Amino acid sequence: MRSRHHAALEAHLGSPQVARVVYGAIIGLALLLGLERHPPTAGLVVGSLLATALAVGLAELYSQIVGAETAGRHRVRREQLRHFTIEAVAVGFGVAFPSVFFVLAALHAIELDTAFDLAEWSGVGLIGVYGFAGARLAGQGLLVSTVQGLAVAAIGVILIILKAVIH
Repeated sequence: MRSRHHAALEAHLGSPQVARVVYGAIIGLALLLGLERHPPTAGLVVGSLLATALAVGLAELYSQIVGAETAGRHRVRREQLRHFTIEAVAVGFGVAFPSVFFVLAALHAIELDTAFDLAEWSGVGLIGVYGFAGARLAGQGLLVSTVQGLAVAAIGVILIILKAVIH
């Protein structure tokens, strides 16, 4: 018998929110890489991530509404709005998640440099795990799923390498 946690995880991995969380995680990673060169305080990083999460989430919501109204030639219905809002929250979550590490840095539980490292590499890991899980749930074998997970994680690694080269 499967646990409720396993069932909830499987339901999440089968939802469209996975794509939105990954999208948000890539945006959050790009923001962090931009901030790291001249890092502000941990509190300002938290504020930047949360403000970006709100802005990107609202942009996602607005663009979905406008797209649906122009394509459908009618106002968005309540159920559509609920669906779009859930997707916008997922994007915002993906952007905001790394703020956890900067809250720890603000509380002096970890160093600011460590918070940046943990935030960046956890973003890469998240992207890779979702890529792996997506392939497995699509019926791919372990090898193909691993390659897919590593390939999509490479997006984050490329961002990190570009930051190192540019700076």
